[in-house]
Amino acid sequence: MNTEFRKTLPGTRLDYYDTRAAVDAIKPGAYDTLPYTSRVLAENLVRRCDPATLNASLSQLIERKRDLDFPWFPARVVCHDILGQTALVDLAGLRDAIALQGGDPAQVNPVVPTQLIVDHSLAVERDGNDPEAFEKNRAIEDRRNEDRFHFIEWTKKAFKNVDVIPPGNGIMHQINLEKMSPVIQVRDGVAFPDTCVGTDSHTPHVDSLGVIAIGVGGLEAESVMLGRASWMRLPEIVGVELTGKLQPGITATDMVLALTEYLRKQKVVGAWLEFFGEGAAALTLGDRATISNMAPEYGATAAMFYIDQQTIDYLKLTGREDQQVQLVESYARLTGLWGDSLKQAQYERGLSFDLSSVVRNMAGPSNPHARVATSDLAAKGIAGQWDDVPGQMPDGAVIIAAITSCTNTSNPRNVIAAGLIARNANRLGLTRKPWVKSSLAPGSKTVALYLDEAGLTQELEQLGFGVVAFACTTCNGMSGALDPVIQQEIIDRDLYATAVLSGNRNFDGRIHPYAKQAFLASPPLVVAYAIAGTIRFDIEKDVLGLDADGNEVRLKDIWPSDEEIDAVVKRSVKPEQFRQVYIPMFAIHEDTGPKVEPLYNWRPQSTYIRRPPYWEGALAGARPLKGMRPLAVLPDNITTDHLSPSNAIMLDSAAGEYLAKMGLPEVDFNSYATHRGDHLTAQRATFANPKLFNEMVIEDGKVKQGSLTRLEPEGQVMRMWEAIETYMDRKQPLIIIAGADYGQGSSRDWAAKGVRLAGVEAIAAEGFERIHRTNLVGMGVLPLEFMPGTNRKTLQIDGSETYDVIGERTPRATLTLVITRKNGERVEVPVMCRLDTAEEVSIYEAGGVLQRFAQDFLESATA
Repeated sequence: MNTEFRKTLPGTRLDYYDTRAAVDAIKPGAYDTLPYTSRVLAENLVRRCDPATLNASLSQLIERKRDLDFPWFPARVVCHDILGQTALVDLAGLRDAIALQGGDPAQVNPVVPTQLIVDHSLAVERDGNDPEAFEKNRAIEDRRNEDRFHFIEWTKKAFKNVDVIPPGNGIMHQINLEKMSPVIQVRDGVAFPDTCVGTDSHTPHVDSLGVIAIGVGGLEAESVMLGRASWMRLPEIVGVELTGKLQPGITATDMVLALTEYLRKQKVVGAWLEFFGEGAAALTLGDRATISNMAPEYGATAAMFYIDQQTIDYLKLTGREDQQVQLVESYARLTGLWGDSLKQAQYERGLSFDLSSVVRNMAGPSNPHARVATSDLAAKGIAGQWDDVPGQMPDGAVIIAAITSCTNTSNPRNVIAAGLIARNANRLGLTRKPWVKSSLAPGSKTVALYLDEAGLTQELEQLGFGVVAFACTTCNGMSGALDPVIQQEIIDRDLYATAVLSGNRNFDGRIHPYAKQAFLASPPLVVAYAIAGTIRFDIEKDVLGLDADGNEVRLKDIWPSDEEIDAVVKRSVKPEQFRQVYIPMFAIHEDTGPKVEPLYNWRPQSTYIRRPPYWEGALAGARPLKGMRPLAVLPDNITTDHLSPSNAIMLDSAAGEYLAKMGLPEVDFNSYATHRGDHLTAQRATFANPKLFNEMVIEDGKVKQGSLTRLEPEGQVMRMWEAIETYMDRKQPLIIIAGADYGQGSSRDWAAKGVRLAGVEAIAAEGFERIHRTNLVGMGVLPLEFMPGTNRKTLQIDGSETYDVIGERTPRATLTLVITRKNGERVEVPVMCRLDTAEEVSIYEAGGVLQRFAQDFLESATA
């Protein structure tokens, strides 16, 4: 640890590291020009970096160079139960591997504080019309997930540095925002900026607090947990100036959907964004959090705001202790992290967005950046007149209307607006359509308290929006079953059914198997669409219903004013509500229960938790990168939902058939996501999305949709899993060929694990989403990037070829992809090796993150 720049924080007994002095010693005056992100990264270097390499690493930040990798040591790791559980399953398996080789398994522990929040396991089986929905859904969750929760309970006792927040308490990101992040940490008498990585792509939610928090895959999180630095090169830091202010009646959701569209067009994928300007300064922390949360939807790694009075006001509102709030302000002002201190910050690229240009928006029908103004729905062919046939659902029926996701329920204005629109609708006699499955699943229990305080709970319940969970539900594909009668009508009539939700993801096939498409919208718009009952409805103009006097009622007649929303928020949202929720949740409970063994007693019949196979069989062997056959040839924008879906498991799927054979009743199949601790179930989800288009499967001149591929060299089309099994039996190495933005979406490590277990050794694509690329490296899969102008189409790839990779694997080296066509023709194609750092090369060559750690652990134990 570097002590040269350690000083005492004025007015306290705490020390801090004077990053300004360290930076200005290299280049006088440089600190004032650094962006906020660089200042926080620089502090991390000054405090944690080897003094021998400190100046070289700081110079990368000062000179905006990308010559060298430098280390980043996040202060903590946050996990939801799906990826957090799989990470801990991996560590439990690592303990077994260490024990088999003579090491002490009890010494394998997270070094960095790790917080696991059980929030991704609940399905909305009972909707918001049932007054006991919360209790019933929780009971179903506990029954279905007994194996998983047994393992998670063991991890609490078996591993050091692991804290668990049990189910039913909220979503990790909202809890992180409202409680877990202190903004400024204190450890061993030293104050420093809070930083974290999280096993979910929406971890940047707390970037709104001025906290560098980025989403990583479970494999990268495991590496950080085990005390390794997260190595990086200086990211592109883009300044985004927000000007103007929102027009009346425009919500933070409307704003973020417009920003998502704009920023996607500006190609900020992989960039770290910093929002500033008069528009940013005026945004509440709730509004900022709505923007930061959707960073993965516009492709950014981080979406930072600086610390200012809005931050301080929010910390007070959420019940943080006065001493902590004072520390945040004094530290930020002293070290240049306060908003006023960043006026000279210089960015490599600057963007500007006028908040006053935002109109009422939705996003859909299948991408979060596909914004459509509500006033343009008819012109886009989404809205339109429909024939009301008594006793039948209409075309475009909204079968799911869900106020869900931390994106919007972290923002009291959005939730209060939904409550007020429900109240106004009730007063005028409007009702939810009977085919709409409606629900309210806040990310925090505080939401229920302030809705009660505002007198809006019963108003929402009257329209079917009672609380069904405090968890990540519909947005994560955990929508639960439909009414069987409604489901059968959808099937019989091949009905175009849709979902409307206040979430952040609406990829095809994600929300519900019978919702052909889904639209993102603000919480009050979700309520309005539950009343409308169909997406074929001009929400700005069409009549929602008639009042008691027979007068037509439209959206404008029930939309609350901004002044009323703000007044209700001011009088209803209180610090004591947050203290009431979080003080008992985070109270330290001394564990008086029995000690547990350091090795987990795996349950052989479990379909949820199984010892991972990463140290045995084919995965322990070499990857020759020769004679590979394509498992799939894929278009642009393949998401992790295509690669490893998270939604409900259907009986006729490969995973469903396996679960049935294991004796699990169909009603308890649960979601793909919940089974990711068992590789035998999870690997059957590989490319299981029915919305997949594999260009190897052509029918009538068109690519056929489905979980399909073509077995080679036979040329036989079959279900993806059957082909994978056949190739595994043949020990046939595989490759995937893809277009641009391969692996976008959730930070889902099984999207990498599944293909590796299938025998995929390399993936050649036009480009990779950041988190997925690191997951591939962490699993020992080689990412290769085509050079500009070269792709599967220019190369006339049809999937009948075999592939070799030639060349020395060094960071971002040019390798040769040798394509041998069916007729024997040989084509040599230059590709970039997307092992971006020396650390990544080392991980890949070891076979992956876990294999690398096992090697290092055993070497250090015998040294």
